[in-house]
Amino acid sequence: MLRVRAWRSLSPVCRGVHLSAWKRTQSHTAAAARLDLGGIYPPIATPFTAKEDVDYQKLEGNLQKYAKIPFKGLVVQGSNGEYPYLTEEERVEVVKTVRRSLPTDKLLMAGSGCESTRATVQLTEKMAAAGADVVLVVTPCFYKGKMDGRALIQHFTKVADSSPVPVVLYSVPANTGLELPLDAVVQLSQHPNILGLKDSGGDISRIGLIVHKTKTQDFQVLAGSAGFLMAAYCVGAVGGVCALANVLGQELCELERLCVSGRWDEARVLQQRLIEPNAAVTRKLGVPALKQAMEWFGFHGGACRSPLQPLTEAEAQQLRRDFSSNGWL
Repeated sequence: MLRVRAWRSLSPVCRGVHLSAWKRTQSHTAAAARLDLGGIYPPIATPFTAKEDVDYQKLEGNLQKYAKIPFKGLVVQGSNGEYPYLTEEERVEVVKTVRRSLPTDKLLMAGSGCESTRATVQLTEKMAAAGADVVLVVTPCFYKGKMDGRALIQHFTKVADSSPVPVVLYSVPANTGLELPLDAVVQLSQHPNILGLKDSGGDISRIGLIVHKTKTQDFQVLAGSAGFLMAAYCVGAVGGVCALANVLGQELCELERLCVSGRWDEARVLQQRLIEPNAAVTRKLGVPALKQAMEWFGFHGGACRSPLQPLTEAEAQQLRRDFSSNGWL
């Protein structure tokens, strides 16, 4: 059962921000407390034309196919959407396109993270206006040596204070070289407009500890990869934002169903078959592999935007082996 969250005092560095935004954040509290994130989300890919323009027609084609899969919602402008290579206008327009096609009972989680707090606040407001139900805010990382807990707490607090919609924190150290510190997560979990965390690091003990230390809050943790989805459910995660769901969406939703219903033996068998293909489209071969696999499974993946390069022939063969040896191709 969801618990209504109480406002709690945070560190002195953030109190000025909190006091100035108290009235504004109070209006967000009820909405954040009611929103259940539990379920599976594909962080959708962004299709491009041969000239590397966003292909909105192909995107809508993918959305029609995803509508037939029991996802909780879609993540737009996550890492697999190649968001660092899109302009701000493109990022917002993609969200608008998804909102028009997405059934009203599905959540739209939009990435709004930028390097500066100011830019993140502004893009968050635009994503909300474009139809996002929730924003996913990645850790700023260009000056990662200075992105300690103090800086990150202030950043996320300012974003959450001004956001018209609930905020989900996003820690993806493989891409940013920076992990959102556990103590910062625990402190931020007390903010009434911060709903949860997508953790892509894969440290199950960390995920379990975050769940444990935030259990008095209405704070929800999402696994950031299909490779450790079952393990994350075991320690209290409520769902997953999984690149592999772009390809094997039905199977990831089935794994969710097995975990939620406590059918752990069946879940373990399915989880094991998903580990290698998941690794192939994430840490091993990345977004180009995800897009290639999407083509094999009837979706439009296509090319990436430069400077990302297509797979070599050897990489494509390895990708096919990782899927076929587990019975998916």
